[in-house]
Amino acid sequence: MRFDLNRDGWICWPEREDLSLEFMRLLAAAQEGGSTVSECWLTASRIDFTDDDCWYDEWSKTADANNDRGFAAFAAGNLVTARSNWLRALNYYTAAAYPFDLAPDKQRAAVSAMRECAANYLRHRRPCGEVVSIPWLSEFALQGYYLPARATKDPAPVVICIGEPGHRKEEYLFKLAPHAFERGISLLAVDVLGDGTGLPFEQLMRRQKLESAIEPVMDYLVGRDDVDDGRIAILGDGWSSSFVARGIAYDPRFAAAVCDGGIWDLHEQAFLKRRMAPAGDDTGWSSETSRILRNIRCPLLITVGARGWLKTDRVTELADQLGVDRRDVTLKIFERAETAAAQGHIDNPTLANEFIFDWIASRLGAGCVSFDRQPQES
Repeated sequence: MRFDLNRDGWICWPEREDLSLEFMRLLAAAQEGGSTVSECWLTASRIDFTDDDCWYDEWSKTADANNDRGFAAFAAGNLVTARSNWLRALNYYTAAAYPFDLAPDKQRAAVSAMRECAANYLRHRRPCGEVVSIPWLSEFALQGYYLPARATKDPAPVVICIGEPGHRKEEYLFKLAPHAFERGISLLAVDVLGDGTGLPFEQLMRRQKLESAIEPVMDYLVGRDDVDDGRIAILGDGWSSSFVARGIAYDPRFAAAVCDGGIWDLHEQAFLKRRMAPAGDDTGWSSETSRILRNIRCPLLITVGARGWLKTDRVTELADQLGVDRRDVTLKIFERAETAAAQGHIDNPTLANEFIFDWIASRLGAGCVSFDRQPQES
């Protein structure tokens, strides 16, 4: 195994930058309970990074080992250990399914095992979580995981955690759920990949806009008796588009949002205008884009890393445009010196999520559970 550590701190195999990024995500997940550093390095030492099948095989073996330990711990009555192993196993299965050119049968096997681990974790969590199905289109339902906060007599605030296409909700069980739980906030983890029983995602995206998924997710939560429908926030994880911003633009039910705020749309709009202007053409969507994105009225947090895909001065410029006539727009830039500076904060998600969930809790009127209460298992 050969790797390079460059001046930005990226561990990279030059021939496979995509797998290098996934390996960084796996290493960073260790601090949130989604992996162990030793298992990551041991698995990587066995991989030929030019062979997707080898990547799949080795991460699957590591996932199987954790899954087996989980069942052994469960059989012995050690639920905490069982849950920890199932969380690591689902993350390793996620990694196994990662290569873009992986054979479909192997990807399906990894995803199925990943979801089984997630279901086992939710079933034995305290309080128990739920696997939920949210109607979206007649031939495509969204699958979600609902993790309630500690039981109280009153409905709880909730944060919707939803990722870009390619981001799987299973990751949020260890990456985001503990941050919500410790602040007394329930969490609904959703992705836009569907439940696997309807129209393939690739076909769906040819005929449906992603932002249309936001409304039915909110509708689902509003219909639950244990949800305070006046305190629902949304977190768009790993943003590389503005579909969450577009989805919440005309929905007044959101109490807070963490997303790009439409910055990607504004950036693309400016790029297209520069490209088309010499030919005298008009992109035809700039004013509508600005109108939609400026219509977001709930408090908005935008977080970005200094090593992300957009330069920070450009992000600041676009965020200032969004902040015109708005009362509560927060921009947080994570600098290289503190980490969490990569795109999507992949290098240090803990640092970013601590800031994000403190902000969410402040806008939802939530906070840490007081220490005089009897703690419950999470």
